[in-house]
Amino acid sequence: MASVIILKSPSQLKIMEEANQIVAQTLSMLREHIAPGVTTLELDTLAEKFARKHDSVPAFKGYRGFPGSLCVSLNDQVVHGIPSKKVVLKDGDIISIDFGVQYKGFFGDAAVTLPVGEIDTQTRKLLSVTRESLYKAIEQVQVGNRISDVSEAVQEYVEKHGFSVVRQFVGHGIGQSLHEPPEIPNYKRNGRTAKLMSGMVIAIEPMVNAGGHEVKILRDGWTVITKDRSLSAHFEHSVAVTDNGPLILSHGTDANFN
Repeated sequence: MASVIILKSPSQLKIMEEANQIVAQTLSMLREHIAPGVTTLELDTLAEKFARKHDSVPAFKGYRGFPGSLCVSLNDQVVHGIPSKKVVLKDGDIISIDFGVQYKGFFGDAAVTLPVGEIDTQTRKLLSVTRESLYKAIEQVQVGNRISDVSEAVQEYVEKHGFSVVRQFVGHGIGQSLHEPPEIPNYKRNGRTAKLMSGMVIAIEPMVNAGGHEVKILRDGWTVITKDRSLSAHFEHSVAVTDNGPLILSHGTDANFN
């Protein structure tokens, strides 16, 4: 059966922007709390309280059984790390925070990777390249372009700088469901991909490894790590396709990450 891409009306896009702004504000708030000695469960509690205070519900909590409101992934963890009072941030760590909410029947979703204290030059480059690859992809969000244009922009930029893109996990459409068609890979797949149409909303999320692209899932069934235990970074925006170019619904999540 063909995957149906659902186009959003201007009024629905407005609600989706409101949802994504709750996500953006949550991530900005969490940035102020990231420091050595803080646990990932503390961050999770802060995020859930903030979301509920703003009339939204954390999207990930309970999703397919996921126990947390945040996905918090440290260092060689790529995505889907489970918040825990046992995981304490240390100086020199990098932390990827992925958060989503449901608001007025629609979803918002975004992610950032942030340094904990001081990080070395190569790690800073990993964060910078991953973030920039997201914006290279967003530049391709134009009516008439294809998903493959978005995917290729990520892969080309990342590999030019000596890093690798994760292939096992991809971005996605988003709307009244957290995950909708189409898939948004961060590498170019063979075959024709869907054309971008005004009203589409896609969550673009480069996951970039300092080493090889291979990953594996830990025994908890959720946490994804790099197979070679190299560092990994993750940035994500929810972006609407409009006749005037890309509209970043989750704008404001990753300013001044350095």
